[in-house]
Amino acid sequence: MRLVATALALAMLAAGPATHVTAQNIEPNEDPLVEALTTGTLKPDAVLRSSSLTFPSILESFEREAAARSDQLSADGAFDLILKGEAYDRVTGTFSGGYAEVGASQPLAAMGAEVYGSYRLSDGRFPIYENIYNTNQLGEFKVGGLLSLLRNRRIDERRFAVEDTRLAAGQAGLDVLLVQLNVQHEALKAYWRWVAAGSEIRVYEELLEIAEARSIGIARQVREGATARIALTENEQNVIRRRTLLAEAQRNFQTTAISLSYYLRDASGRMIAPTRQQLPEVTDLTPLPDMQALMEMQRSDVLENRPELQNFRLALERAQNKVELRRNDLQPQLDLNVELSRDFGPIGDGGSTFDSTDTTVGVTFTVPLQRREARGRLQRAEAELREIELRERRIADRIEVELDNILTNLNAALQLADLAHDEVEQATAMVAAERRRFSLGAGDFFLVNLREESAADAQIRQIRADLTGRLASASYSAATMNLAELGLE
Repeated sequence: MRLVATALALAMLAAGPATHVTAQNIEPNEDPLVEALTTGTLKPDAVLRSSSLTFPSILESFEREAAARSDQLSADGAFDLILKGEAYDRVTGTFSGGYAEVGASQPLAAMGAEVYGSYRLSDGRFPIYENIYNTNQLGEFKVGGLLSLLRNRRIDERRFAVEDTRLAAGQAGLDVLLVQLNVQHEALKAYWRWVAAGSEIRVYEELLEIAEARSIGIARQVREGATARIALTENEQNVIRRRTLLAEAQRNFQTTAISLSYYLRDASGRMIAPTRQQLPEVTDLTPLPDMQALMEMQRSDVLENRPELQNFRLALERAQNKVELRRNDLQPQLDLNVELSRDFGPIGDGGSTFDSTDTTVGVTFTVPLQRREARGRLQRAEAELREIELRERRIADRIEVELDNILTNLNAALQLADLAHDEVEQATAMVAAERRRFSLGAGDFFLVNLREESAADAQIRQIRADLTGRLASASYSAATMNLAELGLE
């Protein structure tokens, strides 16, 4: 089986860019993660650790979250302190006036406010139409502020962008968790299918070994004349049939191993093909969960913590903010501006009229008369809000139905596993009894063979019933966000 896994890995390497590594082609201590996945028994916690650290979908979700955080930083930049400088001077002409000015402005979140300050210094004579540039000889200091009294008082594009990107970053974080849950769920299912396929191989190998060993005994009895040759022919038919069953089981195991390698990766992302030698023993497997304990879990707690529903809550908040922004667009704009300026030093070329402290107060008012654009945007935002509310209700109902189905399937799987265990015990007892009768000459070869195959079928049903239970248990862990069971803690 190890050679088969290696051959499959090489075939996939030749077929495309995806690559596999196995225990045969990994250097000792080359990669601690690879060493843990290629030496000794492969356990579910190792699989979950590998997928959580290296699976591309999870890494992609982290990059999307980083991009969302970057958008948040960019939106915060709308409130950055702004520094501005300006200067000019006349080099020829009738007038000699020139000036320099430096100022800073700081947008504020409250009431869409902005505060600013500047220092200006002039020198020389200006024409009458540029008289405003004159200052005293030590320059002019100016401070002022701008307030929004109607539109943009509670919300504007800048504050909306800051809050919206914050909520979007929260959604990106929830998306990371949702991707992790889905990936770990699929990785766990792939692992248990691989384990079940390996267990089926053991059953069919044992069944084939019995038939092959019996062929040796029957052949000896035929040579001695104690048994008719037809018995040897009949047993050879059984051997061929059991070899066919084993070949199908081996093919299924190879398929599940390749599927599991999709979640087993080294630090560089190369897929690692598990080998049969890494299969755990049945005695090493953890028991299936207690159904009574699962039924006692509070359903409301599960629904409250599901990332899909938390994501909808943030989406609703974003939609509500957008509606509020569009309602703001319907408001007329009324801005208040207050400004204080003072010149210092000896009187300059502008004369004594600049030697004073000036305080100004002003308002600006604008309003579109029809406001059709604003009304259209508001109606669209309100429709999007209602759509999200309806979608949230649908997803919440779907999650509740899925959880009920998971519990039903898990309960049925546990019952089937118990019944399959009892069936295996009875079938094994029947095989032992029939073999004793056959060895004493009272039994029939056909019945012995039938009992053996019935016992093997019972073991296969037990393996598959156990697999169904473990798949349902993995689904339940994902549905209830059991992070410890999914290797996310």
